[in-house]
Amino acid sequence: MKRYRFTTAAALLECCHSEGIPISEAMVRREELILGTPRAESEVRMARAWEIMKDAVAQALSAPQQTMGGLIGGEAIRLDRMRREGRSVCGGVVSKAIAYAMGVLEVNASMGLIVAAPTAGSSGVLPGVLIALQEERGFSDQQMLKALFNASAVGYLIAHNATVSGAEGGCQAEVGAASAMAASAAAELLGGSAEVCLSAAGSALANVLGLVCDPIAGLVEAPCQKRNAMGASNALICAEIALSGTPCLLPLDEMIAAMYAVGRSLPCELRETALGGVAAQPTACSLCHRMQDE
Repeated sequence: MKRYRFTTAAALLECCHSEGIPISEAMVRREELILGTPRAESEVRMARAWEIMKDAVAQALSAPQQTMGGLIGGEAIRLDRMRREGRSVCGGVVSKAIAYAMGVLEVNASMGLIVAAPTAGSSGVLPGVLIALQEERGFSDQQMLKALFNASAVGYLIAHNATVSGAEGGCQAEVGAASAMAASAAAELLGGSAEVCLSAAGSALANVLGLVCDPIAGLVEAPCQKRNAMGASNALICAEIALSGTPCLLPLDEMIAAMYAVGRSLPCELRETALGGVAAQPTACSLCHRMQDE
């Protein structure tokens, strides 16, 4: 039972190897052991999270609301229309994933109900990827719950050994973590081993290393929304690369450590203070003043 108390990717991998189980199952057993949560109860809670994710996407595509700052709104509908009309540049899973990811950020910015996975600012990445994959590949809801448990294991490792806070580690810690979670989940859904899943997660983190957190007017709207779309596409890219047999050269534990070190070295202006990056540019400042005057 001790093996289910993993706190590193290496220990998680050892657990999966010794038990002959996927990452999703290892995470369920960890919940049972450490939290004393019966499997059935964990699955019910995860099913609720899955429903909230799907509802958020549906809301964005059917009835977008006014966001707090008015910087975003309606982007998901426009992207979805473009895809349905056959005008999508990306096509297929990627086109859906970016539209859905951006849609969830619209719901979040309008004070709607979302799942922080792992944060509100990165809440679009995981549902964007998983809902798109379910629609395109026909996965069952039970398979999607396993994917969510897989993602939660990766999210736990990052939160335990580094951070998922933009204020502490920049957007690489928020969207980066979400992208790593989605990459690993997608890899397991598509038949990848535990090694493949963690390799996909590591590559996803590597691709956004150094990404700063610079929200205009301090609101989780822009550039956060487009970064969620980037995080979703990054996750799919890294899952495909890992599934092809091309690994991340560094183990996930080292990638998490690198992300944390980079995040801690970022100046405070680039960690969610809206004092640097795009948030400090003239147009961003004018938008901020406009909101204050309204």
